[in-house]
Amino acid sequence: MKLIALQTKTTQNFQENLNHLKDLINSCEKDSLILAPELSLSEFSYNRMQEASDFSIKAIEELKALSKDKIIALTFITKKDDKFFNTLYMFHNLQIIHTQSKVKLFPLGNELEHFSCGNEQDIKIIEINGLKIATLICFELRFPQLWEKVKGADIILNPAMWGLKRKEHYESISKALALVNQCFVIASNCANDNMAKGSAIISPFGNTTKDDSKEIIEALFDKDEIKKVRTYIDIGLNKID
Repeated sequence: MKLIALQTKTTQNFQENLNHLKDLINSCEKDSLILAPELSLSEFSYNRMQEASDFSIKAIEELKALSKDKIIALTFITKKDDKFFNTLYMFHNLQIIHTQSKVKLFPLGNELEHFSCGNEQDIKIIEINGLKIATLICFELRFPQLWEKVKGADIILNPAMWGLKRKEHYESISKALALVNQCFVIASNCANDNMAKGSAIISPFGNTTKDDSKEIIEALFDKDEIKKVRTYIDIGLNKID
């Protein structure tokens, strides 16, 4: 199975962004787990929130249709009860199998002025074909208490739109997440000029596959690596069901 982090630029044209994302997904191997950057179809688009949320309804259906033999995850601007959320959707077997809205909104990006916070209870490990998968969305990486909620996952996803000035932070925290949780991490960050890139597949031993010049970062998933590190460097994770 391939783990894939997309590292795409986002334009002001929502449809172009969706078309490009679909082309990239279609180019990926069957049985891949594919993660796209945070709000890769719309950016934050504070002056177009309603338009973005309406577009998300269409995009969700089109991306769900591509998930017959793949796991696909990304976040969308969504609307519920006149409130906007930054919501992760995970698709598999033509179904929506998990959603969670961003809980920790980034103050420096004015997110608190435009989005409502999600429910922390939705940050959890889900199981797909025997794999335990969890997600922290961008800024949520910085909160140690949220690491506890994803402890025991085989794969942790982090879709991000992380700024260039804090590139080292993004790469260091993503690697630490893999090492501390003894799991694979897929870090998928935006490639816009003011963004940090740094998208990567990081193994439980900290081995990192990344390339800031590419749109597709990929590596093989090997569950034996998780078993090996949790056996030889036993911190109790091999006892988590």
